[in-house]
Amino acid sequence: MNKIIAFFLVLLPLMLTAQNKVAYKVSYEKYVNSEKRKDKVHIIYADGMVYLSDADAKQKHFIDLQQQENVSTINFEGKAYKQVTPFSELSEPNLGSISDTIMNYVCKHVSYVSFSNKVNVWYTEDAKAKGAPSGTYLPSKDALVLRILVNGTSELRACAIDELKSFNYDDSSIKEAEFVDRARFEELKINSRFTRLSVFKDEQINFYGKLEHCKDSVLEPNHTYHFAKGSVILKKIELTPEMQKSGQIYARLTCQSNGDAYDRVGSVFVMPNNEAESLLKAYQHGFWTLPEYIANNGKKYHGICRKGDYEPPIEIMRFFTTFGIGDYNNKKVINNYDWAEEATFEQEVTQLIPSNEKSLWVGVYVSNYSRAGHRVSLDFEFFPSFSNTPSSNSRFVEPLFSTINTMEVQGQLAGHFFGTDTLKMTFEIPEDMKNLELLYTTTGHGGWGGGDEFNPKLNQVFIDGEEVFEIIPWRTDCATYRLLNPASGNFANGLSSSDLSRSNWCPGTLTSPFRIPLNTLTPGSHTLQVVIDQGEQAGRSFSYWGVTGVLVGNFVNESL
Repeated sequence: MNKIIAFFLVLLPLMLTAQNKVAYKVSYEKYVNSEKRKDKVHIIYADGMVYLSDADAKQKHFIDLQQQENVSTINFEGKAYKQVTPFSELSEPNLGSISDTIMNYVCKHVSYVSFSNKVNVWYTEDAKAKGAPSGTYLPSKDALVLRILVNGTSELRACAIDELKSFNYDDSSIKEAEFVDRARFEELKINSRFTRLSVFKDEQINFYGKLEHCKDSVLEPNHTYHFAKGSVILKKIELTPEMQKSGQIYARLTCQSNGDAYDRVGSVFVMPNNEAESLLKAYQHGFWTLPEYIANNGKKYHGICRKGDYEPPIEIMRFFTTFGIGDYNNKKVINNYDWAEEATFEQEVTQLIPSNEKSLWVGVYVSNYSRAGHRVSLDFEFFPSFSNTPSSNSRFVEPLFSTINTMEVQGQLAGHFFGTDTLKMTFEIPEDMKNLELLYTTTGHGGWGGGDEFNPKLNQVFIDGEEVFEIIPWRTDCATYRLLNPASGNFANGLSSSDLSRSNWCPGTLTSPFRIPLNTLTPGSHTLQVVIDQGEQAGRSFSYWGVTGVLVGNFVNESL
């Protein structure tokens, strides 16, 4: 019995130490250009461990002073990962001589150079608490960093050291997490900060004359449909509340030739669910169900202008396929020409995605008559607002016109009427609008020497009879993208076809919209005209222009 009592007398102090772990909270004030900010930074030191993150944070950082290593953990898609950096792999500090006394501690001074940034650090080894706001800048395992100054402008300065009466922190994730290297952890860290929605994955877009279109009255969400003899793919996607409140939205498209050697017009577009009925009906039953625009040449152009209940699709990305990237890489081998594996197109589309829609139809179109065609993948990336609060203004998005004839293979005419006509229409501006703009995208086509593809042409936009915009859209940088175009022909003078300057596009590039401010327009009805100096037809060869116009802005009153 005496031995048992003696054993517990020895064990009792150890048990009390474990239950009453001494912890210290160190608080730092933030300064930018000597101006103090409202928010503070806190670290907690307990039993040889420094906790740099809140217990409920998705990504956590620790300084393990006993093991002399920095540990980071992250939860991503239901799984925990960790990355460990030993102190021995950190940058060695340079001894400094700039004295400072902080919270009655006479501090030592060191400096670091990190990614071309000068970082000054002041610390003491006399405090009971240990650690630093960043494990990268910890001069020794016995140090408590009291001040960090980056490039002489951004500063953290300790303002309080408080002993905590109790401290509970679940750090089990350190042991349970899967170990990954630094490169993988950086990838996980970036991907965890935003939401990626896969819309299409390695889908073929081609011409298949025998393709039977789905004519069901109800099209299912999250299912890929092929229309227009295979040259259009469509899918209805669902948007979560977090996606709708995103600060920025990006579209990312990859494209490879699946056998088509030529550069083609491509378009990524969306249709709000409540506005999609007319277009879906046209894809299922024929473009002639769309409103007609009868030009001066007597021809009928279907679905190019907003009319009644009909809205053209909202084009969010105009892209151009390359000469054969992917499929022709090994068919056209040239010394010192390292062909890219695929073309990647990425663009911010925030202004073009309606903020109050729970679902959208998303489509990708590639103009081609090739049975092999192309393969594409499309993702949307939703990034939270920098301020962690959603925008206070609802986005206004209204498509006005589009001459991108996505049903070309079924007979829908391209925009080749500008030589004898203008595109003319009326539109309405609602009340309580601000930041009103017309996003105008234009590319010229006609692939022979005299065609508009290779000849600069003036574009003009008029509203209510007054010119609001004019441009000669022209790209001179096409040679930049030579390694995306293995099947491009090379001329006798050494130039390749893909090198040639063009009317606002190049094989393998995006064409971004021009922004036309319209803040001076009053609410009500207005008339718009697009005038283009289109070239004349030469035999069976003709020029045409792909133009789209989308009215964007913000409602002043969010409840609208």
